[in-house]
Amino acid sequence: MKNAKMFLLRALLGAALLGNTLGVAAAEPPRNPHLSAAVYGMTHFDSSQSDAIPYAVPRSKFKVDLTQLKPILGGPQNNMTYAATTPGFMWAVSTDRVAYIDAREGRWDALAEISLPGVVRRSPAQLQRLVAQKYTSVDQASVLIKEVLGPNPGGVMPAGVYALVDADNIVWSNAGTWVNGIGLKDPANPSAGLEVKHRMDLSQVFEPDQLGEHKFLHLVGMNMTWDGHLVIGSTNAIAVMDRSMKKKTLRYSLPAGQFLTNSFATEGNTIYVATGSKMARKPGLMMKLVWTGQRISDAESDGAWQAEYDGGDWPPAIKAGTGTGSTPTLMGFGPGEDRLVLITDGGNRMKLVAFWRDVIPADFKAAQNTSSRRIAAVLPITAGLPPETAWVQSEQSVVVSGQGAFVVNNVVERGHPDKIIDVFTLGPVNPAPRGVERTQWDSASRTLRSVWARNDVASVSMVPITSSASGVAYVNGFDPIEGWNVTGLDWETGKTVFETRFGLGNEGNGAYAIVQFLPDGDLLFNSVWGPYRVPLTRPHPAVKPEGPL
Repeated sequence: MKNAKMFLLRALLGAALLGNTLGVAAAEPPRNPHLSAAVYGMTHFDSSQSDAIPYAVPRSKFKVDLTQLKPILGGPQNNMTYAATTPGFMWAVSTDRVAYIDAREGRWDALAEISLPGVVRRSPAQLQRLVAQKYTSVDQASVLIKEVLGPNPGGVMPAGVYALVDADNIVWSNAGTWVNGIGLKDPANPSAGLEVKHRMDLSQVFEPDQLGEHKFLHLVGMNMTWDGHLVIGSTNAIAVMDRSMKKKTLRYSLPAGQFLTNSFATEGNTIYVATGSKMARKPGLMMKLVWTGQRISDAESDGAWQAEYDGGDWPPAIKAGTGTGSTPTLMGFGPGEDRLVLITDGGNRMKLVAFWRDVIPADFKAAQNTSSRRIAAVLPITAGLPPETAWVQSEQSVVVSGQGAFVVNNVVERGHPDKIIDVFTLGPVNPAPRGVERTQWDSASRTLRSVWARNDVASVSMVPITSSASGVAYVNGFDPIEGWNVTGLDWETGKTVFETRFGLGNEGNGAYAIVQFLPDGDLLFNSVWGPYRVPLTRPHPAVKPEGPL
């Protein structure tokens, strides 16, 4: 008992002391009042899509045996575990189900769960097969994965990938063309179960998209305006929907030839959307749209705008589309801070692009080789990789803390066209993508600059994050000898200051999910077959502390 108390005290004290060395924090994104919480109310954590948390995490190294911990089953993609309106409770959303979790005082118990309507639910044995089997080649993996998920494994992806929890403790998630609002049968007794409170088929709102020889309709994004309306994205349009479903859902068609593959940011009643071209090496569009209460406006008189950015080729792995792989991320919220929105562009060797969110400063002179004064700055991203590297591209949103931003490279030159097969084999079979970079916006010179880059750090497919309290950026990668890991890099220096090593088992693969930590510093790892709670600040047989790095 004494050792346990000392372990916890050292971890929390170290985190607290670290927080005191970081100086005055920049203004955090304001809270959307219609979300369940300021942090973890929606995918990418908040409406600005910051991927930043205020929780302190111990700077240390751990060896973790995930087989000794119990996940909340779901999958094969578990995008995020969301905050409920009641502190200590969370919603787990996956591609086949939703669960309500008691996470109070170190617990990790599913009190109730429900299948996503219209989605094939995988049994524990099927999910176990995906995790237990060893992948030795792409062909072998393809056969095994199709035996569990069917002939089109990647087809499971649109379900549950983007979700949010509203201030009424309703979790909203998509499945096929349906948007589902799921809640507790009895808020006073969560164990009584879950039920679908609201449901709408958006095939009557969105039309199928045409890409090459194929027609399809996918829902690819979700956010909320600050007057409480859901914003839903499909590949060729977005819609604003009344959560009570009593009013007409309004649609905005994206410009011809443009293709949406990511979600969007909101601020007030503005919506920031980035699309890519359906044609290789043609420009994509960064757009600010305005929800007026009656329509989705692209009129300049309402404050809307659009600007082109560079596109590229269709990538060979992980990322989809010729445009940005990033959900737009907002930067700048405090007095005197420049108000920007950031994406990575679609160039095969990407650039970080910052756009002015509001009125362009009158004295601003457009940067060289940019197509619009709306573009505040452009920075080529090397991720520390050699100039001859064919692909430096991200499938993940830009992580923002204060005036700093962090990006990862997710693309290698060889992959599988099915994104689920691809994400299971990158690392264990094909070499994992490597390269990360931290950048900084300089208000005085109105430029972006590189602070540091690491070409030895792997980030396979999980969304990276940062802890503003600890000053660390976190990625999920793979090492051929040590296996899967979550690695933390000092925000100012790039030095490795945190590591959890999971070993070669597939449990350590986050598969397009997002890295999370809980307020007490525990790792919330959204594994390929469900989220784990990994205790880092108290003794547990599954976790072996190995000291500071």
